[in-house]
Amino acid sequence: MSTEAQRVDDSPSTSGGSSDGDQRESVQQEPEREQVQPKKKEGKISSKTAAKLSTSAKRIQKELAEITLDPPPNCSAGPKGDNIYEWRSTILGPPGSVYEGGVFFLDITFSPDYPFKPPKVTFRTRIYHCNINSQGVICLDILKDNWSPALTISKVLLSICSLLTDCNPGDFEAWPALPPSQLKWNLLP
Repeated sequence: MSTEAQRVDDSPSTSGGSSDGDQRESVQQEPEREQVQPKKKEGKISSKTAAKLSTSAKRIQKELAEITLDPPPNCSAGPKGDNIYEWRSTILGPPGSVYEGGVFFLDITFSPDYPFKPPKVTFRTRIYHCNINSQGVICLDILKDNWSPALTISKVLLSICSLLTDCNPGDFEAWPALPPSQLKWNLLP
């Protein structure tokens, strides 16, 4: 046997009677490990940021468990995918309101400062309402100056349902007056 053949036979990938196919697999796995390492270096975050993420993520996880077990009436909410900070919510038009029979989709975005800063909640479904503008932005005091860390997404969704039942002209957003018969629900672009 040549010296080169002995080196191949003594290598860790071929000892123990492995086949040529195993050699190719181990050779192909090496570059994958090398590619992963730089990503870890690029993703460094400060300990302060990590603590914020940890606090907010724990709170969001807790709220997710609560809303899954006991959702507010006519509402549902949860993460869009793997990102705990991006949620999708569905609200059914409150019975007895002009929105009865409507199905409304909302986006909920949490910041790393949650629950000390309010989530950003916007309608994805086009809706005519004096407190919701044409881009789906909701004019609701608890999503702005009256936010409190004691509030939860369940309470926010209940407040939005209440807003759909009773318009609050004090928080009026510029919408022309349309009769309820002309209301249409479409997804915003």
